[in-house]
Amino acid sequence: MNTNLLSFTVMALDTTDRAIIEALYEDARLSQRQLAQKVGVAQGTITNRIRKLEASGAIQGYTAILGAKAVGWGMTVMAGLCIEKGMIMDVQKHISNDYRVFSVYDVTGDWDSMVLARVKDREDLDDLTKSVFTLEGITRSYTHVVLNTVKESGVVLPKE
Repeated sequence: MNTNLLSFTVMALDTTDRAIIEALYEDARLSQRQLAQKVGVAQGTITNRIRKLEASGAIQGYTAILGAKAVGWGMTVMAGLCIEKGMIMDVQKHISNDYRVFSVYDVTGDWDSMVLARVKDREDLDDLTKSVFTLEGITRSYTHVVLNTVKESGVVLPKE
């Protein structure tokens, strides 16, 4: 998934665009012919709409959704970080390069940044904590281990 598409225009989505996105969200492997049948429009319409949705940044890629446990991740962790003033961007950039980290956010409240990561086991968590969450510029970290994932999903369409 390309996360470098930070500059794009907000596209007004009509019912056809929304139907295409919802169908692809359910099964991104649908052929354009299958998608046209499901949405109820011509295949040429699907081709043009998908190109526009991709160009606008509404569709940023197509990817397999992995089962974390099935591929070897034993735990999900959330860490709130307090970071020295003037170092937030550098610290976040460095943290985001770690392969275990899947999200880094600027946040309001008690922390400057929130990090979501997956680790294999307690030893891997210990390594993440000591090698990543103690980087220069981090003044304090609060790590929470996820006990149970109630809901985890990607970006969905906002309700109209």
